[in-house]
Amino acid sequence: MDTVLVCATLFVGLPWVILHYVTKWKTAPKITDEDERLLDEMQMLARRLEDRVMTVERIIAADNPDWKPGLGTTQSDTPYRLDRDSDRQADRPFERRN
Repeated sequence: MDTVLVCATLFVGLPWVILHYVTKWKTAPKITDEDERLLDEMQMLARRLEDRVMTVERIIAADNPDWKPGLGTTQSDTPYRLDRDSDRQADRPFERRN
């Protein structure tokens, strides 16, 4: 009786589960051309906004020499980092910027 249950599980149950999830994966929604266009448009908008912020920070820095820039210190052509704490030293506390 145990061998019948094991054989049924291996030859019927396991392929059934695998095929079920393969068909679910194939029918999952994919990114459309419109979604891709919208993402490209949002990325361009974010870059324009970043350029505007950097311009404002340069103007403020020119007027006030004691002011410390925040966003304007990053370069636009460098890739964005998701983990900003990786380059921070462990013994140095967090610093607040204006």
